[in-house]
Amino acid sequence: MFTGIIEELGTLRGLAIQGSSGQIRIQASRVLEGTRIGDSIAVNGVCLTVVSLESDGFTADVMAETVRRTGLSGLRNGSQVNLERAMAADGRFGGHIVAGHVDGTGTIRSMKREENAVWVTIQAGREILDLVVEKGSIAIDGISLTVAGLGEDYFQVSVIPHTGKETTLLDNKAGDLVNLETDVVGKYVRRLMGLEKEKEEKKSSLTMDMLSELGF
Repeated sequence: MFTGIIEELGTLRGLAIQGSSGQIRIQASRVLEGTRIGDSIAVNGVCLTVVSLESDGFTADVMAETVRRTGLSGLRNGSQVNLERAMAADGRFGGHIVAGHVDGTGTIRSMKREENAVWVTIQAGREILDLVVEKGSIAIDGISLTVAGLGEDYFQVSVIPHTGKETTLLDNKAGDLVNLETDVVGKYVRRLMGLEKEKEEKKSSLTMDMLSELGF
């Protein structure tokens, strides 16, 4: 589990995709502290498993599902990426619950400055927006942010100077893809509501005529 509080900006050293899967190599320093092979590190919000370590970086496997769901395959050597180690059991919970399981991507529509903050508008599909609520939490490229505005095909966040400085978000431009992970609580609620609806539909399908046909 992660919190969406970015620890470090890493640099992409290499991305080798063969078919629909491959490996990613990241230059880093802070997130290597205490990290061992098999540990998890979120790269732009994508939970990846460390398969090898160097003094100044790490390598992780990237499976086909990750390539399909995220924008990692669009990165280029030298690109900066947001990095966060999995949360320690005794760590401080500064953001929100982030699983590192990206739901899909969104597209930067615009960025507009308002005094010391920058409003970022992101276009997304219904499968994402149905789980987004105003003043709720969302992870954008692994960054824990609060939804400040919501429309039919977009949502907005307001980015403070510290977040802009410590992450890659404001390095994007209109048209760029970002990884999105909605609040896990909303996913469970929707799933449970769907199951309850199915149960009700099954109950309502039992009629007196059906009982009569069955000999009751």
